[in-house]
Amino acid sequence: MGIIYDGLRTTFHLEQAQLGTVSNYLNVVLIVALFFIGRHYASWGTLMYLVPYGLFVSIGSYLYPLIFTSTTLLGRSIGGVAGISLYYLGISLFVAADIGVDPFSGFMLTLRDFTGWSMRRSKITFDVGLIIIGILLGGKFGIITILTALTTGPTIQALSSIFRKRLILERS
Repeated sequence: MGIIYDGLRTTFHLEQAQLGTVSNYLNVVLIVALFFIGRHYASWGTLMYLVPYGLFVSIGSYLYPLIFTSTTLLGRSIGGVAGISLYYLGISLFVAADIGVDPFSGFMLTLRDFTGWSMRRSKITFDVGLIIIGILLGGKFGIITILTALTTGPTIQALSSIFRKRLILERS
């Protein structure tokens, strides 16, 4: 998703600090589209996702260079792993809570429903498509992009299953 946001930011010649604003505008458009093609994935949870997301993207864009000051491969790797770990955690919690999902996940789940593929295959296929579009828009592409595309589906599938079991146990 980040490469799409960055590609749009680049296409419209916006500053890095405006990445959260770009994500909010795109997510509003996606929620409207999702309402028509995968309506059951658009819910209050989807709207709840939208409200803080752009703000947290902006905060993360500001804090990242302050926290991860090292330009070494190790320093950048630690920053990347921290970022994608938080991403996995957040999306998995949303999926497990079953209160709705973010617009991108809603589209991915609609793809899964339409094709009958597993979550893993749907997410990887969807992410590869997003990477291609993001690159064409001018988004930054690197090893973390590839790592995220290959591991998000399996990780979300595993974590959301664990969180769902914990939520069910807590309700009992």
